[in-house]
Amino acid sequence: MKNIKITTEYITLAQFLKFASITNSGGETKIFLSEYEIKVNGELENRRGKKLRPNDTIEIEDFGKYQIVED
Repeated sequence: MKNIKITTEYITLAQFLKFASITNSGGETKIFLSEYEIKVNGELENRRGKKLRPNDTIEIEDFGKYQIVED
C-alpha cells in the first residue's frame, strides 16, 4: 500500500488522482473514473468531488492500494 500525504483536512478524489500521478487533467480524470473501478474504504466510488480524509483507503483496479495520511 502506498501512502499519500496531505497537509489539508481533505482532498477530492480528482485531486488525489492527479497527486498520485494517475491522471493529468480534469477531463482525463472523468474518463478514468468511467473506465476503472475505484473503491474508497471498500465502497465503489465514481464522484470526482468525493472528499478523502486521513486514514481513507483507495483501491484502484490495475493500480493498487493507497492510503491518505496526514503530513
